[in-house]
Amino acid sequence: MAQEIPAPIDEIAEDPTSSIVVTGSRIVRDGYSAPTPVAVLGEADIAAQSPANISDFVNQLPAIAGSGTSGTASGGLSNAAAGINSIGLRGLGVGRTLVLVDGQRSVASSVGGTVDINTIPQDLVKRVEVITGGASAAYGSDAVGGVVNFILDTDFDGVKLSADTGISTYGDAFNYRLSGTAGFSLLDDRLHLLTNVSWFHQDRKEGIDRDWNDSGYFQINNPAYDGTNGQPQRLVGGGIGPSGYTTGGLISSGPLRGTYFLGEGQTAQLTYGTIAGPWMIGGDWQTTLAGHVGTNTLVPLDERLSLFQRVGFDVTPDIEIFGQFSYNRSVSASSYQQTPSTGVSILADNAYLLSQYPTIAAQMATQNLASITIGTSNAGFPIPGSNNKREVYRFVAGAKGSVGLFGSSMSWDAYYQKGVTKTREELTNTWFNARMALAQDAVFAADGSIVCRSTLTHPANGCVPIDRLGTEGPSQEALDYIYYDGFQPLRYQTIKQDVAAATISGSLFTLPAGDVAFATGAEWRREQIDGEVDPVHNSGWLYGNYRVNQGKYDVYEGFLELSIPIFDGMNLDAAARGTHYSTSGWVGTWKVGASYQIFDALRLRGNISHDIRAPNLDELFAAGTARTNSVIIPAGANAPVTGSQQFVQNAFGNPDLKPEVADGWTVGAIFTPSFLPGFSASFDYYSIDIDDAIGSVTAQQTVDLCYDQGIAAYCPNIKFVNGALSTIDLTPINFSTQKTRGFDIEASYSTPVGPGNLRLHGQATHYIKNVIDDGISFPVDYAGVLSAGTYSSPDWAYRLSAFYEIDPVTINLVARGFTSGVYGNDWIACDDDCPASTSQFRTINNNHIDGATYFDASIDFEFEAMAGTGHLTFIVNNLLDKEPVLVGNGPDGNNVPAYAQTNRSRFDVVGRSFRVAAKIEF
Repeated sequence: MAQEIPAPIDEIAEDPTSSIVVTGSRIVRDGYSAPTPVAVLGEADIAAQSPANISDFVNQLPAIAGSGTSGTASGGLSNAAAGINSIGLRGLGVGRTLVLVDGQRSVASSVGGTVDINTIPQDLVKRVEVITGGASAAYGSDAVGGVVNFILDTDFDGVKLSADTGISTYGDAFNYRLSGTAGFSLLDDRLHLLTNVSWFHQDRKEGIDRDWNDSGYFQINNPAYDGTNGQPQRLVGGGIGPSGYTTGGLISSGPLRGTYFLGEGQTAQLTYGTIAGPWMIGGDWQTTLAGHVGTNTLVPLDERLSLFQRVGFDVTPDIEIFGQFSYNRSVSASSYQQTPSTGVSILADNAYLLSQYPTIAAQMATQNLASITIGTSNAGFPIPGSNNKREVYRFVAGAKGSVGLFGSSMSWDAYYQKGVTKTREELTNTWFNARMALAQDAVFAADGSIVCRSTLTHPANGCVPIDRLGTEGPSQEALDYIYYDGFQPLRYQTIKQDVAAATISGSLFTLPAGDVAFATGAEWRREQIDGEVDPVHNSGWLYGNYRVNQGKYDVYEGFLELSIPIFDGMNLDAAARGTHYSTSGWVGTWKVGASYQIFDALRLRGNISHDIRAPNLDELFAAGTARTNSVIIPAGANAPVTGSQQFVQNAFGNPDLKPEVADGWTVGAIFTPSFLPGFSASFDYYSIDIDDAIGSVTAQQTVDLCYDQGIAAYCPNIKFVNGALSTIDLTPINFSTQKTRGFDIEASYSTPVGPGNLRLHGQATHYIKNVIDDGISFPVDYAGVLSAGTYSSPDWAYRLSAFYEIDPVTINLVARGFTSGVYGNDWIACDDDCPASTSQFRTINNNHIDGATYFDASIDFEFEAMAGTGHLTFIVNNLLDKEPVLVGNGPDGNNVPAYAQTNRSRFDVVGRSFRVAAKIEF
């Protein structure tokens, strides 16, 4: 239901009397009489920035928080999420935002139900409509936070060729895109053909080699904190590094503790700083950090081929049949981290120790040490990562038209859609743990050669010894052995979505204030997942440990919508939907809204809704994904070990899950004063309450709940083997609530200025609260939190855009950003005299994170070309090359030093970028 602000709705405003279907409703009407707010990005907005990825552009909207990009998803190895671009509204998570293409669902790109936005044909997008409120009664499951609807220009006639390219001011992040579109009408305009082909390539940039990432800026547990001395429990700051490893290996315990290996037989003694678990402050922090810091990919490799074809034929003037096919192939490759290893045992007779470091071997002999334990960030090893390929097919066949019923003309449509996603999920440079254990136990054979100890008793076992000491790295033969000769963890998955739907809408009868409009219809949908994994990849790997996900469910739905004019200027809208899931049974959703034109300059609007999000295929049927991680077991815990511990994290599905339910409402006003022609503004307050929310407590939360809070139900999920932490099991359940509140402000103004026309458009969202309560520990409010997290959202987010058009030039300036925030709303900032720190009211030395404002600019030149129109556009994003604000990530997680020392989901980590776009249309 479209916002009543003319400027951003260029396509609608061209003909306000035309009948269109506006997002949030199935009723055909104009876009100026609906009670639910919608933010709209039109062709002019998209063309002004010519984004490399349309998802990056849409994510600039203030109402969008909690999205993911191919860069931020580079750590999604075991769940195969690396490379996906997603959209999330209201800080509720991407799973609670429904993505549509021309009002229809699109098949997911992952088992978690996420639609990769970049599978949508960018050059055919006419506008993007974002409804910021519940819409399950209109569209079904997932529309809890709202709907993002990509409207395609399926009526395009002519030929359009375009190309754009971009690069950062640092000479990296190079990308280019080529696209061609052709639309033709034949047989007296009864047959319409539309084709689009596009290719996109983005260079991979390894490592986060930006100066701002060299500060050693992290969040750690304060080593001076004892709960009684007034010190804060957490510290945020620079000059911090790991305490347990170096690039070539650090002896971490015993009489030789602090000795580290440099390579070429050289060693040195580490100057320790103040130890804080796996971290240390000061000392040789740069030495310990060097091999690990910033090893995550700054910009992933991204290659996409997209094809789109539509054929429409007017059987009669009132009936069109159509067929539509789209194909998107994407390849994304990135590195996760230069994975550190701790607790590595090197025996006294290790051949590489004896041959390269005889002094250390002699010291071990003198002190009767049978072994040393080292920590290493594995210098010389290639960085583990992923290389994922996804192919998304979408077929739609249907018909639409009008028919006379009940004395009036009714619109109808029916279609069948088949969506198929085929994924090839492959990890790279991931070792097989058993082979690594055999290879690192290297000894001298009788002939003086270096072999695996296991080879002495099993000469044909193929083991190749590996050198884990020093910075030169192992031989290629040793790497081939631990990486299973290139036979890396690999999984093939096929996700299928079938949809059949039919809708009819029109006017039922006439009341004194106008026609009573309706829409009704029925839908059937099937979601299913299957796959193939070699059994050798089920377990035993550093990452991956893939298993076959299998399962399906069917959905049957029927809905009815009514729009009733109560009196002149007052309209009531209502919708209801009944849905049956084969996994959980029946559930109902509904929505009631109203709009009232008090006088010409002011309209009030509001609605209430009851919405759902059904569990996705991953939450229901995940066979178990495993990944290596680390947690901190608190000192004094009743556990075999304490401190920072590595383990394998297992995540399983739960077929007994039921849909989440949400109750939401919005109320707002639209102001269009006659004394200021061209100006309009809106204000909308929203409230969404989710019950039975699906989620899993994290591994660290599991440890804290068991050992800090003494909740025994979580302890069996923590498993120890031979006194060492082995695995932590995580399973989704319906167990929490989430409540979010806030409001949106939007304003537009258009007026002649000098020889041209000026258009201004501003949007802002204030996140008042976003509280999650798992019913186990304590509520957490993520509104105003700027540290990394799925549900984190800024206090204020805004986007201001100005267009100045003076034929044939258009200049665009954009200011976008967000205000300052915190690490935790309940956290207490103090340096001394701190109160007692608890899990909820945690004390920290600095609870402030600065906000940021970014400026973008573009200039477009229109010219005549080839009997058509051409455009040449120059764009600069992050015009001032603003560096990201440092954000202290931690204290748990073995991957923290590898990532950017900021919240890369919120701050720009690439820097200033330049783009050039050219387009010819005729």
